Amino acid sequence: SAAAFAPAQQSTGANTALAASPFAGELGAQAPLGFWDPLGLLKDADQNKFDTLRTMELKHGRVSMLAVVGYLTTASGYRFPGYPEDVPAGFGAWHALGETQDGRSILVQMALFFVLAEIVNRDAEWADTEAEFVGDYRNGAIDYGWDRFSDAKKLRTRAVELNNGRAAMMGIWGLVTHEMMGVSILPGGVLPGN
Repeated sequence: SAAAFAPAQQSTGANTALAASPFAGELGAQAPLGFWDPLGLLKDADQNKFDTLRTMELKHGRVSMLAVVGYLTTASGYRFPGYPEDVPAGFGAWHALGETQDGRSILVQMALFFVLAEIVNRDAEWADTEAEFVGDYRNGAIDYGWDRFSDAKKLRTRAVELNNGRAAMMGIWGLVTHEMMGVSILPGGVLPGN
């Protein structure tokens, strides 16, 4: 019959539970997935728990963006001046750095940088400033023109950062997984660590 060729009716009932979440309108609930919480972490959550999870998501996204850039930079063969030339890119670098005094010095410098970054990138209790949004660690010191942006531009910029962080988390995961499997996905067949 002709009914077999009629377009299938789209059900909207499947998304009702997620759309009913109090967080369905938050930044990050955007196309194509909308509000997506497959593990139910926000099932009975309050705003404080949501903000905590969003802080973690932003932090992991920011670190992942740096990780992807660093991974691809070292995989391309670039090294900072003074960095030992015989240190491989990728996970092989950890072992190689630990074998020499210069390498251990670099590891200590990296650890100190991580500690400093952790201290600086949080709300400063001593500063007389209020964060504009979750993940805003300017603490009244850094602006880069943010205060001149319209509210729409600020929201779009934050959404771009969130999406780029999500993509970078998947990107570094893919790069590391392929390195561990011994399969290159980089141009020229470069396989860091080997």
